[in-house]
Amino acid sequence: MSTPASYENNETEGTGAEVASAPQTRPQTIADVAARAGVSLATVSRVMNGNSSVDQALAERVRAAAQELNYSASHLARSLVLGKTNTVAVVIPDLENPSFHGVLRGLSRAAVRDGYHILIADSAESAREERILAVQTRRRCDGLVLCSPRMSEKHLRPLLEELKPVVLVNRDAGSPSTPVVAADHRTALTELFDLLYGYGHRSLVYLAGPPQSASNARRLAAVRDFLDGHPDVDIQILPGGVTFANGYEAVARVLASSPTGVLAFNDLLAIGLMSALSERGVQVPAEMSVVGFDDIPLARYLTPPLTTASVPVTELGELAWQRMWDLLNDRAPGPAIFLRPRIESRGSAGPVQLSEVVP
Repeated sequence: MSTPASYENNETEGTGAEVASAPQTRPQTIADVAARAGVSLATVSRVMNGNSSVDQALAERVRAAAQELNYSASHLARSLVLGKTNTVAVVIPDLENPSFHGVLRGLSRAAVRDGYHILIADSAESAREERILAVQTRRRCDGLVLCSPRMSEKHLRPLLEELKPVVLVNRDAGSPSTPVVAADHRTALTELFDLLYGYGHRSLVYLAGPPQSASNARRLAAVRDFLDGHPDVDIQILPGGVTFANGYEAVARVLASSPTGVLAFNDLLAIGLMSALSERGVQVPAEMSVVGFDDIPLARYLTPPLTTASVPVTELGELAWQRMWDLLNDRAPGPAIFLRPRIESRGSAGPVQLSEVVP
């Protein structure tokens, strides 16, 4: 009776037969490449990282060995060797807000062209969470973009030194070493007031954004400026927010103020308010004009289309990357940039009618 072959014994006596070894499944390492090419680990590392100081013939030998072993350098290992990740983080206050999507699109497309990727963190409108995210993400990346940060000046200014390189979008750093790209919110809101004033509106509401928002502070400055120059106008400032729901929930406060026109902090607030006004039978703009800010993609397709200030968000993102790219390459990033939004006069704002709005 024959005996089963034993896999523990690798010797076959007197036959000259060879026992087949198990297929090689272990990933090849930099040490394998060094052994195959007959060079040191440091030489392989320099070749893989594109260091031109290695002798050309030696470099070719290393590349040939890597190709024979089907070896590719680990991105993580390369990052550790070079001290960079080819990633930049972006912290934004609200990922659901479409106005930030354009900034991210412009930033990420420009970054990819330079071999970088973007890591996105959402602070959910929390200034405390924003500070934590900024520090944590910066540790994992080569740089940081803070988009419309909600942090107070007291917390932001000392943090900028720790976060370098950092670029601010829609926020003045108060520091010449921190690049700034922003929209000119103050001028644009003044132009929207001028538009409504030209339509005969003298009783207005400004539906405000988050108290901690620097963009909201610039809009409030525009409100004060307009009131100083137009003593015949009454502008009431009411709490609003940033979301569609915030605008929808503000309808009772707005109607109790009996304005003929409303300027909202952003388009989402304006659209939420318009929805609530429609449910209550208030016609826009015949009984109340409503104006937004940002020009999100949905704005032009509403009924009626939303009058708003169109912020060049994609360009803001591209410019933010240009500033970051300068910083990453040890170049001076240039002065702050403020882009002027374009006023889009559409159907949601019009001349004051004789009929009154009844709450």
